[in-house]
Amino acid sequence: MNPTRAFPLGRTVATVSVVQIFTIRDLAGLLRRHLRGDIGLLCPNDAEANRLAVKHGGRVLSRFDTPHGEVYVITEADRSSTTILFPDEY
Repeated sequence: MNPTRAFPLGRTVATVSVVQIFTIRDLAGLLRRHLRGDIGLLCPNDAEANRLAVKHGGRVLSRFDTPHGEVYVITEADRSSTTILFPDEY
């Protein structure tokens, strides 16, 4: 994906379990990667779906491997919010 793309994140939130484990700096880094189009561990089909979502206003998902386990970063289709959560919280 384009490393310079940008879209509105809306209100940014994280689940309680994510906030208890990650530092603010860690969370900012995940958001920065998500915003720049680094989708992390997504398969090619999901990567294409993200590309179309950015272009046409759909939900944008990134999946990152971290020292604390996998984390999802999801921006809603209406760009009202972005959530950072663990996969089992999805």
